[in-house]
Amino acid sequence: MDTPSFPPRRAHRARIAVGATALTVTAALLAAPAAQAADPVVIDLVTVNDFHGRLENESGSAAGIAALAGAVDSIREKNANTVFAAAGDLIGASTFTSFIQQDEPTIAGLNAAGLDVSSVGNHEFDKGWADLRDRVEPLADWDYLAANLFDKATGDPILPEYWVTEFDGVSIGFVGAVTNELPSLVSPAGIADVTVGDVTDNVNRVADDLSDGDPANGEADVVVLLVHEGAATTAESSATDPASPFGRIVNGVDDDVDAIVSGHTHLAYNHVIDGRPVISSGQYGEKFSDMVIQVDPDTKQILSMVNTIHDMKVGGVLQYPEDPQILSDIVAPAKKVADEKGAVSLGSITADFNRALQPGLDANGNPALVENRGGESTLGNWVADVQLWAAQQDKPDTQIAFMNPGGLRADMKYASSTATDPDGNVTYKEAAAVQPFANTLVTLSLTGDQIRQVLEQQWQPAAASRPFLKLGVSEGLKYTFDPTAAAGSRITSITLDGAALDPDASYGVVVNSFLAAGGDNFGAFTLGTGKADSGKVDLESAVQWFEANETATPDLAQRAVGISLSAPTDKGYAVGSTIDVDLSSLDFTTTETPAGTVTLSIGGKKVGRADVDRTLTTANDLTGTASLSVVVPRGAKGSTTLQVTTPTGTVAQVPITVYEKTKTTTIGAPSKLFAKKGQTITYTVRVFAADRSAPTGTVVVSDGKKAIAEAELTGKGTAKVTLPALSKGVHLLSATYSGDDDHAGSTGPRVPVIVR
Repeated sequence: MDTPSFPPRRAHRARIAVGATALTVTAALLAAPAAQAADPVVIDLVTVNDFHGRLENESGSAAGIAALAGAVDSIREKNANTVFAAAGDLIGASTFTSFIQQDEPTIAGLNAAGLDVSSVGNHEFDKGWADLRDRVEPLADWDYLAANLFDKATGDPILPEYWVTEFDGVSIGFVGAVTNELPSLVSPAGIADVTVGDVTDNVNRVADDLSDGDPANGEADVVVLLVHEGAATTAESSATDPASPFGRIVNGVDDDVDAIVSGHTHLAYNHVIDGRPVISSGQYGEKFSDMVIQVDPDTKQILSMVNTIHDMKVGGVLQYPEDPQILSDIVAPAKKVADEKGAVSLGSITADFNRALQPGLDANGNPALVENRGGESTLGNWVADVQLWAAQQDKPDTQIAFMNPGGLRADMKYASSTATDPDGNVTYKEAAAVQPFANTLVTLSLTGDQIRQVLEQQWQPAAASRPFLKLGVSEGLKYTFDPTAAAGSRITSITLDGAALDPDASYGVVVNSFLAAGGDNFGAFTLGTGKADSGKVDLESAVQWFEANETATPDLAQRAVGISLSAPTDKGYAVGSTIDVDLSSLDFTTTETPAGTVTLSIGGKKVGRADVDRTLTTANDLTGTASLSVVVPRGAKGSTTLQVTTPTGTVAQVPITVYEKTKTTTIGAPSKLFAKKGQTITYTVRVFAADRSAPTGTVVVSDGKKAIAEAELTGKGTAKVTLPALSKGVHLLSATYSGDDDHAGSTGPRVPVIVR
């Protein structure tokens, strides 16, 4: 995938940028005598991002570290002036082979592949800054960079801000940065000593230093930004969207940065924006980028920067040779350890446990179903169940568990994965793939109102990369929400084991250490009291659950349902009135049995039934919708519930108030019982309320079955209306009161009027 030709961009140290296919310089340069022109220095910049410990050549697109090393070597063989760089998330959220050995085989593999430099990503901090500093960095031969991370106490950078290397007298410098959202993506406790600065401001600061002619703060002829932040889609407009975190970086980074190498969103794109390459190589080592940079060694002008993204596999076939030493010395031993540990059977499942899905694009930009962290999932709820069970072994008064969707990195499938793995078998490797972060479980106490705040925080801040993050919740906790309500008032009911949650009472809660520290913007967890780290690791809790319970079956009932009702009166909903009901979140989004239909009851009486539309929605928990209008039945009175049920076991209730309207009596009297044709007749109506209050609203006068006039009642419940001219004959006149919020309607007796 070659970058299209691009025009000269704004000047940077007299830099000249040329097209991707026309590797020529401008006429000004060509005017110089050929004998005096030095040959350009050609540098190959090889980049990857979001490798995530994909050590092995997998059945999908991931080629493995040995093949990636072979690809880099193939570039080096053609050009010794090659630098290998990355944009973060090299480790963390890894496959089992790397995860089970704390990603040390991946670090060794990247060392052997000759990685020179990388920005840090958020996953480098999965085990906290201390682990990165004291374990990962000493193992890594490359430099991790971060221009926007500082020691909270001293204000000093915690990592090198830049790295410079030189080829044939031309220096190329790299500035590293990690997403501004780092505090919400990792356990805040793990970076408690770290201040996260703004990417754009700090990159500009360091890039300016590298370009100011002062060797004391570093100098580079070519400056490349390695940033762990990325575009939401592969469209160029997404990379420049000023409302997005990445768009603000692309638009805000100044001319001292010559190219932007990005990551984090796992997409492959190859843009030239305002004359500057803006690229990402996708994910998992499925692709890599080779940016050929030509620089005039005398003037240090950039003559061209041409980036190409290469597929590691085509049609499932590797396009580059695997490094035999990496295969034998690193991958094979790591796989042996992983196979031994991973093959252990933990228990069994009776059906798939899935994460939620939504329509989207795969790494190649093709339409596909992709993970939806905003949807309720059988996997998320089950993990919450497991963690509640684990906490209760030592602390029986723990009542509720929550699980963050980003902590679930793989589904747990029923189908056999190998010849030695029967259907339904769950191995240690499969369980580890679900929860690879090794978070500990933390118990704490939250009030009912703080739990409500937690659930409200599923709707993320405006600047967050995902608008909604769906928490898995343990069985027994159920809630309803109104997706149309204002922020802070969307949660409409919460029950625990069928009883309404008391806003002022305290409840025992367990969450992983990531959430306990306020990760993913769930700050309400930090309000908890009596916080204690159980020391139980999330994965090991799942192992112990299988030891005790042996078999897991997915719960097909939704634990959260969207219910939006037409507005009640000040008193509630009157008997006989109609309520418009919009329902959502009635279905899961993968292989689960569809709800099919939904039934509504009020006060225990069935009032409506509708089919459920299972069309997948995006970035939210609204899949499974139905709309219907129901009439409040007689017999329902006072504080009661509107209940939603489905054949798949979903039961959701929202409290409503039902009241009986005051009965009324309507009497109408014409001004004349006998009249000549053409005479004016007025009609006086009086509506009496049983409680002697004054009804308001409209009365309609009818001639037989035909309405001929209407009027509004005055404050005394009376109305007078002039009737239209009546034809000769007998007319049976009556008045009908339509009722108001407090008074029931009624119809008066027919009064004959004879017109001669």
